[in-house]
Amino acid sequence: MILRGSDRVVVWGMTGRQGSFWTERMIGCGTRVVGGVQPARAGMVHLGLPVRGDAADAGGFEVALLFVPPAAVRAAALDAIGGGARLVVVLAEFVPVQDMLVVLATARRRGARVVGANTAGLVTPGEGFAGIMPAFNPRVFRPGRIGVVSRSGSLGTLACLNLVRAGYGQSAFIGIGGDAVPGTTSREALQALEADPRTQAVVLLGEIGGALEQDAAGFVRDMRKPVVAFIAGAAAPPGRRMGHAGAIIDGVGETHEAKRIALEEAGAVVVATPADLPAALERRGIPT
Repeated sequence: MILRGSDRVVVWGMTGRQGSFWTERMIGCGTRVVGGVQPARAGMVHLGLPVRGDAADAGGFEVALLFVPPAAVRAAALDAIGGGARLVVVLAEFVPVQDMLVVLATARRRGARVVGANTAGLVTPGEGFAGIMPAFNPRVFRPGRIGVVSRSGSLGTLACLNLVRAGYGQSAFIGIGGDAVPGTTSREALQALEADPRTQAVVLLGEIGGALEQDAAGFVRDMRKPVVAFIAGAAAPPGRRMGHAGAIIDGVGETHEAKRIALEEAGAVVVATPADLPAALERRGIPT
């Protein structure tokens, strides 16, 4: 799930306003975008790239990036998986639960992975990005050795900004998304960064709701690489959704305190604010 410069990317909804804006910036950052899929505009050329009617006509590619509304995610994702995508990046929020379950089951059968829904995307500084992160801004992203995992795109941007200000760079950013049914969990993202030879340490950004952070803590305990974490939502009241569809405290184990304790007991350093992340890395002996 770490985007590489050699990955061929096809963009569903490339000719729309957001699809056009972000595709142009992805190309400018070196992302290997090879075309788009938009049935109503099949046959046209947009941003110098061919637009096809479906994945079968799009040719060979590894990554499918979906700029489609929630109700269209199921059809687009199944088309992408059927066309050979090994990674599907779902940007839309509030994708129907049943649709995501079908997409994830199909992806597992076909050996593909899904990131999202409600992800801000993937960034590998110096190689490219797929999504809606400001990878083109050197004040936010620059090549380095810190892997970043985040449920939130805005929180991920803030954390990466703080890292760069302190002299750090990122090996990879993995936005897992904040919808109720995640295609990729925090634990799975940590596993990818633990196996990545370019990553020296990991920043884990979580939030209230669900049990992703507790599940991740089970893997943090055995990681060779140090983990520094921040959990958003310390003041959130139970029973009220805060931001993402999955950010709601439905049980005792879904609170900020429960997540903090689980991660600290596993050996992670949990900081009070995103501004504290660089200092925590320094204390773990990670040089800039």
